Amino acid sequence: MKYFYTLLMLLTISFSSYSQSGNIQGTLTDENGISIPGATILIETLNKGAISNFNGKYTLVDVPEGNYTVLVKYLGYSDVSKSVQVTANTTTTLNINLNSENTELETVVLTGYGIGSQARALNAQKNKQNITNIVSTDQIGKFPDANVGDAVKRIPGITMQVDQGEARNIIVRGLSPQLNSVTLNGSRIPSAEGDNRNIQMDLIPSDMIQTIEVNKAVTPDMDADALGGSVNLITRTSPQGFRLSATAGSGLNFITDKRILNGSFLVGDRSNDGKFGWMVSASINDNDFGSDNVETEWTDEFEYNTGVQDIEGDDILEEVDVNPYANVFEIREYLVQRVRRSFSANFDYELDKNNTVYFKSIYNWRDDRENRFRLEHEILDGEDIGLGDFNVDSNGNLTMFPVEAKRQSKGGIDNNRNKNRRLEDQRMFNFSLGGDHLLGNVEFDWMASFAKASEERLNERYLEYESEYMVNFNNNQDKPNYSPVNAANSDFSIFTFNELSEENQYTEEEDFNFFVNAKLPVSIVEDRDGFLKFGVKTRLKNKNRDNDFTEYSDATGMLEELGMVPTKNYSDSDFLAGSQYQIGTFASEEFLGGLNLNNTNLFESEDLPEEYITANYDVNENVYAGYVMLNQDFSDKFSVLAGVRLEHTSIDSEGNELTFNEDGDVDGIQKLTDKNSYTNLLPGVHLKYNVTDNTVLRFAWTNTLARPNYVDLVPYQEINNEDEEIFLGNSELDPTTSMNFDIMAEHYFKSVGIISGGLFYKDIQDFVYVRQTENENGYEVYQPLNGDGASVFGAEFSFQRRLDFLPGFAKNFNIYLNYTYLTSNTDGIYNEDGEERTDLDLPQTAPNMFNGSLSYDAKKFSLRLSANFSDDYIDEIGGNAFEDRYYDEQFFLDFNANVALSKNLTLYANLNNITNQPLRYYQGVKGRTMQMEYYEKRLTFGLKYDLFKSKK
Repeated sequence: MKYFYTLLMLLTISFSSYSQSGNIQGTLTDENGISIPGATILIETLNKGAISNFNGKYTLVDVPEGNYTVLVKYLGYSDVSKSVQVTANTTTTLNINLNSENTELETVVLTGYGIGSQARALNAQKNKQNITNIVSTDQIGKFPDANVGDAVKRIPGITMQVDQGEARNIIVRGLSPQLNSVTLNGSRIPSAEGDNRNIQMDLIPSDMIQTIEVNKAVTPDMDADALGGSVNLITRTSPQGFRLSATAGSGLNFITDKRILNGSFLVGDRSNDGKFGWMVSASINDNDFGSDNVETEWTDEFEYNTGVQDIEGDDILEEVDVNPYANVFEIREYLVQRVRRSFSANFDYELDKNNTVYFKSIYNWRDDRENRFRLEHEILDGEDIGLGDFNVDSNGNLTMFPVEAKRQSKGGIDNNRNKNRRLEDQRMFNFSLGGDHLLGNVEFDWMASFAKASEERLNERYLEYESEYMVNFNNNQDKPNYSPVNAANSDFSIFTFNELSEENQYTEEEDFNFFVNAKLPVSIVEDRDGFLKFGVKTRLKNKNRDNDFTEYSDATGMLEELGMVPTKNYSDSDFLAGSQYQIGTFASEEFLGGLNLNNTNLFESEDLPEEYITANYDVNENVYAGYVMLNQDFSDKFSVLAGVRLEHTSIDSEGNELTFNEDGDVDGIQKLTDKNSYTNLLPGVHLKYNVTDNTVLRFAWTNTLARPNYVDLVPYQEINNEDEEIFLGNSELDPTTSMNFDIMAEHYFKSVGIISGGLFYKDIQDFVYVRQTENENGYEVYQPLNGDGASVFGAEFSFQRRLDFLPGFAKNFNIYLNYTYLTSNTDGIYNEDGEERTDLDLPQTAPNMFNGSLSYDAKKFSLRLSANFSDDYIDEIGGNAFEDRYYDEQFFLDFNANVALSKNLTLYANLNNITNQPLRYYQGVKGRTMQMEYYEKRLTFGLKYDLFKSKK
């Protein structure tokens, strides 16, 4: 890799010293000083052009000395021409302003001021060489989305997994969250998740992001670990003039009838000489809500104790053929307060015409305070069930059996931070320092960044009481339910003390990134634009998790029965899963939080490493990458980008081995370490053909990868000689790789809109799944392994347009539609009997995804109804088809309205989750519920203020 750095510097020096021409550089803005991305800047007489970046900046290099006319083309606007004098060995500044007077059509969509957000996003997308979807933050503001995750799900081919009703984990083109990358200004965002690489998209407020860029076909200068796609979040940059923006709002959660508070501000400006720009922003959202949840596990095996013993004195168990039944049934009530804060400060300084440096920062901090009350029932072991303790009807349904019931309160300590709740403190920050330089005719940029994500859960407490009694099972697979045979036996007050515990969890990931790129004019076709770009990148990552678990025994007997401690009845007649689910009475959160567990006169403590030791690990993962690519125009219409990326990955990992003896006691603990490394060569080609100025055909052949989850890479072992089970990590896992083919056609409407369609195919090798096998000693072994291969085929369609061709008021209607279809298959997945599964889709590939909205935009107000649908898909592969877990289909319907009270002030109102869409999992077949969690509707409203003052 050091030779690549040396080559880079030599090439940069040699090309920068050879300059017989001049350069043109400038910034495109609208009438309010807001940057214009995605514009085409041309010198037609030289067949030379450039595209303005997300900061509105453009550069034309190697321009021969002389007078030229620079032409600016921007979708929805008439062309703008400017004259410029170019001097050899000099960079000439040419800033260009587009304003409403440049509007070509009266029907162009304008948002508040200047050029509309939709125009900015579509122009940037149109002029990209690769297949991309781009959404600007102002366009996001048209939808009722508080966080980036909810905003991203509006993009074609994207679906999200939700957590507590908010979009959290991103699935791109049916590929699971850990197979996609999420970057911030091009630098990989670390993950606060303990056992995977998922980026928590609900951690970042949408109003802190300027642009969302989804690269579905990555280029060689992008990180290759984007098997499904790469989502790049671009933070706001300093404006070309003064800008002040603020939001203040409130709202109501219908599930708890509790308030929502939110506020944000943004202020930025540029010095009078234009050299120094700055922007500071902050956001807060305080949401007091919850969820109603029912969970089950299903089995089709049942056995009872015959009362007869074998010659060794062991009880003889008899198996009974029964239909599938819920052997575990839980009702859960969640009470949650989520406080999301975000801060950002961005600065840039122009040292001279050829050199600019910048600093970008963002700090996201979310507190999740949670109480959870769980009523759990689990069928007793067969040896504890006698012949008269169950009933099977004539249809083979198990209708009555004995269970162990548990009432568990989950909370935290009583202080100003926890407030008697479990506090999940999640933080993510990113600090970046970089520069853009023009050395002769070589464009040179670099960036160094440090990022960290962490999740801390301190003093998380559980207090559990248990009892045993008989239950009737309703045998309703969609809405399963238990009911006590004798209500007196299930009285909460006679539940006896089972467990009191407190645990601490901490996970962090630190990333240091450094990259440097050089771009210089190189053309293999006479009189046609072309450039050679090459660079190197280093990413040094550490991920570690440090948990503990302490169990406390009751030294005085004060916790002996649930009826002896302060309790609350948490039943709700409006329980969203159904009024038949009444959770009942539990130890109160105030009582649990107030217990002084450090008082040795009241409690005796015991550290239980078996509860956490195999979850703890430390992984260092270093990635060294280099690339080279050539972008060449072959005509006015046809261009090619071709290149190759080389990535070398080195991993050092540390885990733990835990052994249980035949009595279930801990028999030994020891550290385990291992190393692994691999190198990937990843070529790619992107073709772009402009049929007309507004019609584009694209083709891409790319190669990408996805590194295994950290928890799978750790060399941990858990050997349980009592249950005859073994759980293993696998530090020798290979990365999942994919060869990808994409074809896309796009037509952009002059009135600002798009219709597009395309096909894509992914040939995937070495995907990772957890295999369940049986070893020679009869132990069940669970270990992540590489599958043989998988394929994904899909089609995408997108349409968005203002219906300006309709008469009268109807021309103000806007339609936004996109649909994605997927099909997949897998090879090399085996069930618990060692037989290959031939009936499986690739996990987390949703066959159908749809987004749509109908809006009406008038001069003073706008109304929008938005829909989001994703189909069901297999989420987790079990030991056989019966045990497979599926994520059910989702359909969200949202409404929002905006009314302009003045030029700068807007009133908004949003109603989310009109359909009361639950999070639902099912087991094996669609009608067999594993989990159903409901969140109800959410109403928010408030005021937005936006002030621009351009420097002219």
